[in-house]
Amino acid sequence: MPATVVIVGSANVDQVFRVAAIPAPGETVLSHGFSIALGGKGQNQAVAAARAGAVTAFIGALGDDAFGSSIREGLAADGIGSEGVRTVGAPTGTALIAVDDSGENTIIVEAGANALLDLRDTDAAAIADARVLVLQLEIPLATVTRAASVARAAGTRVLLNAAPIRELPAELLANVDILVVNEHEGAFLARDGDVSTLAPIVIVTLGAAGAVAHETGRHEVRVAAPKVSAVDATGAGDTFCGALAARLAEGATLEEALRFAVAAASLSVQKHGAVPSIPMRAEIDAATR
Repeated sequence: MPATVVIVGSANVDQVFRVAAIPAPGETVLSHGFSIALGGKGQNQAVAAARAGAVTAFIGALGDDAFGSSIREGLAADGIGSEGVRTVGAPTGTALIAVDDSGENTIIVEAGANALLDLRDTDAAAIADARVLVLQLEIPLATVTRAASVARAAGTRVLLNAAPIRELPAELLANVDILVVNEHEGAFLARDGDVSTLAPIVIVTLGAAGAVAHETGRHEVRVAAPKVSAVDATGAGDTFCGALAARLAEGATLEEALRFAVAAASLSVQKHGAVPSIPMRAEIDAATR
């Protein structure tokens, strides 16, 4: 069965340190906990889409190392198609994450194999067969741009999570149907105008306040997040994007998909880690009742 959601993106292994407060420049702090978990924006979003119920495929690049093997095992465990995952001549991507006691985090990413990801003909076929393509910016911008172009030509809906934020070429934006940014990313892109005009649908995630969607020619849709006790915000935005893509692939309305995605993200911040915190479909459905 062809995947309904295809993610082209990064896959990392996260090394997570628990700290009382994020260190300031030049400051050394002691950690009160350490863990290693699967992560990377692309992999996170693929897991989120799969756990939200979508038939999901991931296209990415890994190193020929133990971290790469762990990622392949993780994808298989979540039933994610990995025919588009290739081994390249660089180490698997890694991330160094500090999470403070309030759940806020800072992240340093070493791209490694992710920087060598390109698009193959077999990848283009998978994208063409999907209902939604999900992209982020932890892989080469040329690969993101080509994938969006392939999807547009095939009639596949393109969701771009513009993170980590950078300048977006007009060629890429012309093929984006849904642009997802947080407030910081939205402010960066809007410095020369209104971020809501950059794509037919622009969604701004608002952290604990939920999310707002701007659709061309329609009233904005705003969804509040439930009040929860957050312990770790790592991967919350990725959970939002994957869950959103899964519901849109099912034919949900924008408001339905937005409520579902906000609920999924709110569940994820109540657990530690990126991939380990991503909720299953039954949990999200229960939270939206």
